Amino acid sequence: MDIRAQVSMVFHLDKCIGCHTCSVACKNIWTDREGTEYQWWNNVETKPGTGYPTLWEDQEEYRGGWKLDGNELKLNLQSKMGTLGNIFYNRRLPTINDYYEPWTYDYDHLFTAPEGDDQPTARPVSLITGEFMEIESGPNWDDDLGGSPVYAANDPNLDGLTDEERAHLEEIQRVVFFYLPRICNHCINPSCVAACPAGALYKRGEDGIVLVSQDKCRAWRMCISGCPYKKVYYNWSSGKSEKCILCFPRLESGQPPACFHSCVGRIRYLGVLLYDADRIEEVAKSPDADLVETHRGIIQDPFDPDVIGSARASGVPEDMLTAARHSPVYKFVKQWRLALPLHPEFRTLPMLYYVPPMLPVLAKVRDGKYDVADSGGEGLTPLLTSLESARMPLRYLASLFSAGNEDVVTDVYRKLIAVRVYKRAESVGDVTLDEAREALTMGNLTAGEAEAIFRLTALPSVEERFVVPPLGRETAVEEQEGDTYTHKREAGFGTRRAPARRW
Repeated sequence: MDIRAQVSMVFHLDKCIGCHTCSVACKNIWTDREGTEYQWWNNVETKPGTGYPTLWEDQEEYRGGWKLDGNELKLNLQSKMGTLGNIFYNRRLPTINDYYEPWTYDYDHLFTAPEGDDQPTARPVSLITGEFMEIESGPNWDDDLGGSPVYAANDPNLDGLTDEERAHLEEIQRVVFFYLPRICNHCINPSCVAACPAGALYKRGEDGIVLVSQDKCRAWRMCISGCPYKKVYYNWSSGKSEKCILCFPRLESGQPPACFHSCVGRIRYLGVLLYDADRIEEVAKSPDADLVETHRGIIQDPFDPDVIGSARASGVPEDMLTAARHSPVYKFVKQWRLALPLHPEFRTLPMLYYVPPMLPVLAKVRDGKYDVADSGGEGLTPLLTSLESARMPLRYLASLFSAGNEDVVTDVYRKLIAVRVYKRAESVGDVTLDEAREALTMGNLTAGEAEAIFRLTALPSVEERFVVPPLGRETAVEEQEGDTYTHKREAGFGTRRAPARRW
């Protein structure tokens, strides 16, 4: 058993309001430089939808992540010999049209336009060509199902739905969507790291954050192709790859990342998970139906004496172990089994998890009361949702969060429904205690667990949502660089030499 620590995250989708404050906060801090105009390390997508970049989930096209070849785990992108053959021509890349053509506006024309009868305008100007352009796409062009016949209809996760289910989603009274915020997953088994021929990408040993060395990067962009989530970007100005760094300078000073700190809906949780590195290959080779369960299995109990002893032997600091015992991520992922990884079938073992959204239901007014139609015989109050009457098919959510295993998603929703029924019985009183007990039984929850889930979901303090561990950078610096104080004075932030093209 090789226990390691990882700074991990949970996004509670039922609380996301799609305001994009997280995206703007990240953009203003990290990607406001030349060459990063189209880079959105944090973006919020509308689902169903094709996402950003367009159709990033289509691994038949991009070949990201890992695949099982017999009993061997291989990069989906190419072999080692394939890397050599494609090193100067990597065709498995999103194009600028899959992102969008960055632009600015001709603001100067507002001041210099000759006097006339018409109001002068600031026309969009391409940052690539410098020519006037027509804006045809953007980082969230399909926001709130805008352009649904083009975007939502082409969502790869809809492929598993029946024709009847797809037709229902297109009916005006059944239209439904939710928001999916995305950042780098800082995976345990990152395919971007494995795909880089130069070894420029690496995973920090003390906290698991995946970074790109600007000194080693040679702009072959295999990392972009290798990442199935398309969260590595190319800086056309510096000729280097860049990606989300989980705001590690903020983490090292005890602050949560900027997108977490600015989140209006308070959907984001950050904490430490302990995992067994000896089981990475075993978990990544699991059958699709078992991926979520084996993924949970690699996460270890921070209260287990054997786990603690192995973690200490691996060099995990005591403060990190203390943070792991208070981690909200551990509660959502392992203890309550509510949070799920995004597309576990990519086999990168992502360490960003999502609590699925509670979906709206079909309903109508009966005898003057708002009533759920076709409740499916769950035995619960018709005022509350049942899985059978949800407008979004469970098969779609299973495609997103459980590699197609609908039972995993169903178990999560039964727990979420149970919490709602229990709290409604307690606070409103129009649900009987028997119904509340039935819901808790169906969700495999106790009353105490339901109360704890409710409080961490609806009433958490900042300290409960963000358990930022001391990252122990001084220890890592002492091992590699020597004197900590000299390193701090000389290193600053980022590369010590300005990135430059190598050709």
